[in-house]
Order: sequence, then C-alpha cells, then structure tokens
Amino acid sequence: MLDLLSQVPDPRKRRGRRHQLAGLLAVGAAAVIAGSRSFAAIGQWAADAGPDVLAALGADRGPADESTYRRAFALVSADVLDQVLGAWLFTRAVRAAGRLVIAVDGKAVRGAKGKDGKAPHLVAALAHGIGAVLGQVAVNAKSNEIPAVRDLLAAFADLAGAVITLDALHTQHDTAQLILSRHADYAMTVKGNMPTLFRQLKKLPWPKVPSVSTVTKDHGRRARRTVKVILAPAWIEFEGAAQVAQLRRTVTKKGKKTVEVVYLITSDRRADPATLAAWVKGHWEIENKLHWVRDVTYQEDKSLVRTGNAPRVMASLRSLAVSLLRLGGHDNIAAANRHHARDPQRTLKLLQAA
Repeated sequence: MLDLLSQVPDPRKRRGRRHQLAGLLAVGAAAVIAGSRSFAAIGQWAADAGPDVLAALGADRGPADESTYRRAFALVSADVLDQVLGAWLFTRAVRAAGRLVIAVDGKAVRGAKGKDGKAPHLVAALAHGIGAVLGQVAVNAKSNEIPAVRDLLAAFADLAGAVITLDALHTQHDTAQLILSRHADYAMTVKGNMPTLFRQLKKLPWPKVPSVSTVTKDHGRRARRTVKVILAPAWIEFEGAAQVAQLRRTVTKKGKKTVEVVYLITSDRRADPATLAAWVKGHWEIENKLHWVRDVTYQEDKSLVRTGNAPRVMASLRSLAVSLLRLGGHDNIAAANRHHARDPQRTLKLLQAA
C-alpha cells in the first residue's frame, strides 16, 4: 500500500515537511475504514492508533494533527490519486470476479462546493458483484457525464474481455465505439433519450419471442423479471449491436403492482437471457451501492469550509475504503466501520492483506 501511495507526487514544499505524503494517505485510508469522515476524526484516529500501527502505515514520526491532513489533502492531485488507486483495484477485481463486468455511473461529492457554488461531480466505474471502485474522474464544470465516461474508460490500461454496463444517458454511438475499440463489450439501456432506437426496439415482434423469468422476494416485495432476447436486426443502426432484449419488471408490494419495460442493446453475441438479466440487475445494485456511498458517507465534515482538492481526496479514500471492505467480504459498510473503529490492528491487517 505504501509503495502504491508513494506514486502520488507530494506537492508540498520540502522545507518544514515532517510527515511523508504516502504515510498521511495511508493513515487517512485506515481512519476512513474505521468510519472517520472529517480531518478532525482522522487526526483523532491517528492519535489513538498507537506507534506500531502508525509505523506500519508509514507514519514513523508519530501522529500528524488535523491541520496537516487538511493542508496536504487540499494540495494533492485527486486525478493522480484516482488513477493510481483505480489501476491497483482493477487488478484485484479481475482476480476476484472472473470475467470483469463494470458498471459506470455518476455521483456528486456531497457537502462540497466548487468555485461555481456547485458540488463536484464524479463518474465512477465499479465492479459488479463486489462493488469495488475501479476508477473515477471529475466531470468538467462546463460539460456533462457523457465525455467524462469516455475519459474514464480510456484511462483503463486493459479492458479486453470486460463488459461495460451503462444506463440510458450513456447509450451513445461514440461511447459504444470506444468500448469496442478496447476489445470489450457493452450492455446499454435504451429509453426515451434515444427516441428513434427506442421506437425501433418497441416495434419488434416481442410476443413471438420466448421469455425467461425469475422471481425474487424481499422485504414484503415480490419482483418478477421477464427477459426476451433476439439477434439485433441489420436495420438497427447502432455501433456493434449484436443482440437486443426486452426486460419487463413487475413489482408487487402491499397489493400494488407496478410494471416497467426497458430495452437493452449489447455487443455480446453469446450472452443468454439469464446473463443479460443478471447484468441489468447487477447494474441496478451497483447504482444503489454507489448512491449509498454518495449520500451517506461522502459528507466528510459539514461544519468546516472545504478548500482545494480535499473533498475529492476524501472521496477517493472513501472509495478505497469501501472497495477494500467489500473485497474483504463486508457488504454492510457501516457495521464494518464500527468493528474497525474499535480495533486499529484489524484495520492494519486489512490493508496489509490487500
């Protein structure tokens, strides 16, 4: 971990520098694993961790105070930090999940404001099944998520054999072309934002197509998902389209039934209906995990003014913490935070095992 974090350049002046940046980032990551959401909490965790834990995390000169973390994190390049952490987590996710299926979605860094008064917006890539954050990039204030997604995908060193799942906003020809150029496949949702393609898919002879259904029950809710898949007709002009699918989800809760029908387009010729349904369900679950992180745990410290890159650095450390906990088999992040808060040695072992 220290070798990894040492790849992030230290932007601070050498004179007066007492603590190495890699050690500050490692301690910050450990503190966030233990539930810290503010610089004050990180400083307190460091003060309580003990000299042996701190030394193992590269903080061999003892605990730094809150102001040191605040100043350092405000200057660190969040883009470089995300690239380093994402590349490292990518290798772990491939080994953990077999064929890599990556969900791409956007999120806001809550509690932070840029110069325009708006919260910074990020686009993140997460591995299906484990929810590890494989990378994230900032959305340009004068742009939107669509080009940011392309920047994110282009940053991966190797996507060969992977599957990229995206929501309707990112069902774009240029994005599909980029994914195919990286020797990966896509699974894109089609809704009203592409009206011509949506109408074409809706008019296909779905009543004549065999279906595959699954039923799940949880928390008093019954959901039936029905999937129909056919080869993409030649007249559907979408880059690399191999198969199209109709997905009907019927949810019954407290006697009330709701039905949602969406369409899917994929470049993968071999994916059967069950696989496509799993990708769609996995993408939905990933969105929930990402939004949970965004809404609950990215509120680092509402009482303090944020400066520089500190909000994004904290967001990156939180993504790392959540990814490590999930790779370690912890899906209930809040409960895992509490366990690690009581035992710094447990946190150290998690980082060393990674």
